[in-house]
Amino acid sequence: MEVQVESRGTTTEADAPQGSCLRVLTCGSVDDGKSTLLGRLLFDTSSVADDQITTLTKDSARFGTVGEGKLDLALLVDGLEAEREQGITIDVAYRFFASSKRKYILIDAPGHEEFTRNMATGASNADVAIVLLDARKGLLPQSRRHTFINALLGVRHVVLAVNKMDVVGNDEETFRSICEAFEAFAKPLGFTTTYCIPVSALHGGNVVARSAEMPWYDGEPLLAYLDNLECEADGDDGPFRFPIQMVNRASSEFRGLCGQVAGGIVSVGDNVIVAKSGQPAQVRSIIHGFDYVDLARKGQAVTVVLDECVEVSRGNMLVAPQSQPCISDQFMAHLIWFDHKPLLPGRSYVCRTETDVTDATVTALKYKIDVNSLAHNAATSLQMNEIGVCNISTQTPIVFDTYHDNRNTGNFVLIDRFSNATLGAGMIDHTLWRSQNIHWQVLDIDKSARAAIKFQQPRVLWFTGLSGSGKSTIANMLEKLLHAQGRHTYILDGDNIRHGLNRDLGFTQEARVENIRRAAEVAKLMADAGLIVLVSFISPFRSERSMARGLFNPGEFIEIFVDTPIEECIRRDPKGLYRKALAGEIKNFTGVSSPYENPISADIHLKTVGRQAEDLALEIEDYLTQLAAR
Repeated sequence: MEVQVESRGTTTEADAPQGSCLRVLTCGSVDDGKSTLLGRLLFDTSSVADDQITTLTKDSARFGTVGEGKLDLALLVDGLEAEREQGITIDVAYRFFASSKRKYILIDAPGHEEFTRNMATGASNADVAIVLLDARKGLLPQSRRHTFINALLGVRHVVLAVNKMDVVGNDEETFRSICEAFEAFAKPLGFTTTYCIPVSALHGGNVVARSAEMPWYDGEPLLAYLDNLECEADGDDGPFRFPIQMVNRASSEFRGLCGQVAGGIVSVGDNVIVAKSGQPAQVRSIIHGFDYVDLARKGQAVTVVLDECVEVSRGNMLVAPQSQPCISDQFMAHLIWFDHKPLLPGRSYVCRTETDVTDATVTALKYKIDVNSLAHNAATSLQMNEIGVCNISTQTPIVFDTYHDNRNTGNFVLIDRFSNATLGAGMIDHTLWRSQNIHWQVLDIDKSARAAIKFQQPRVLWFTGLSGSGKSTIANMLEKLLHAQGRHTYILDGDNIRHGLNRDLGFTQEARVENIRRAAEVAKLMADAGLIVLVSFISPFRSERSMARGLFNPGEFIEIFVDTPIEECIRRDPKGLYRKALAGEIKNFTGVSSPYENPISADIHLKTVGRQAEDLALEIEDYLTQLAAR
């Protein structure tokens, strides 16, 4: 059946008002009607071109869910094929339109918990958030989570749109009770404004025009409220921040610094400094596109030419001398966790900020936040979509502002060092001043001097494998060989360390991460003393083994995979642990109830079945001899 649609005009660029541009996010729980609401805004403001109407007519017949012969306005923003087939929003969709008063960027965020990362992306760019609720369901956990994330990401204005009022008979009492619950929840979050509107996105009630079906509502319809909403100016009053993306050497006489202004204004003749080095310079010229301009504002991509050839490159930042950012390797932050695998304190991740990429570790998870009650609960890990406050330590100092002061330079993401997947998004609260009070003490005798007196190269031989694979036996045999050659060695054995340094740790995944972190730091100290250190730990996770390798200079860390099939380890069972684990008497036992991640590219791969420990130790000794001869 064909859908009959009247021809509609559209707002052209020439017709668009010259006022401010408002970035509006719609969010909330799944199936509450976010895409339909935005489609209604576009349709009723004549912002849909005729060819789009034609396409929408065809798509409504194929994918529509509102009834035969009717336009499904949600399809205007659900652009992915999978979204149309499933009737859900997956990715963030951006649409542009203009009313008679201002321009708008509409941001449609997905409601499913699985796509919380996409919702957070949309919120990070929004001025105002429309939290949509189904009047039949009320305030759901996902609605609370999205509201809290908006507050966390700096959205200052929130509108509660109670949708599907037509389904509940346009009942005023239902609307009022939902508004009271929402306002009680949102009050401690610090929004500048909150406003509640009853709507019917499907039929257009109180979206662009007032609804005659809800005469008891005496407020403005949604579009009128947004038209009149006063938002704070964005960026011009903040300190100048210019992260360097590229150094442009168009010729031997031209050196321009390319990037996007992340805060404030910069003008020709302004004094600036290089954030990390503190070197001063003056802005000689600014190029925007192909034109030389007098100044550049936040959000503009420009090339800045300085009067001096100071040392500055990608990853650094030009800043205002009178208001400099923090430079630190430790800070506290709110963190939204996205991954199916939990965040574990002590595990090493890759931290990417506006300017830097460096290894980072969550040194402490202070608490996680209950999105329903906003309570601060003690936690040892963060699960998918949970929000927590943590301390983070980076391998090298980074340049940042607090997120409250600058969204661009105060945010970061944590990335998996193997898959390169984004695991979590963070907002920096403040630097940890203790990091400013601790400095490296310069010592006259260094690692090379300590190693030279022993006539050897410091090494860390990291034995990894299942319990019962033979790690300790082979390490003990190798140490005897090295000792006989006059080498200075020490064995760090997993069981022995748990009697002292790590006696407070259990065998949960979180405790295993901390167990390896401590062992790696001790091994580093011993290598600094010039020793050959043999570390014999199960160390089941690749991430922690990679973290340990990253503590050492190239060639110092040698990963040795003692590869023994679990069936053989169970047969050997030298300590009777497999028998207990298989009987359920030991929890979190590697290979039985806890995973072991095989090394992908170990330096030495020892297959032990059918071989003697002496022969395996000799194989490692030969490797060390060849390594020393290079």
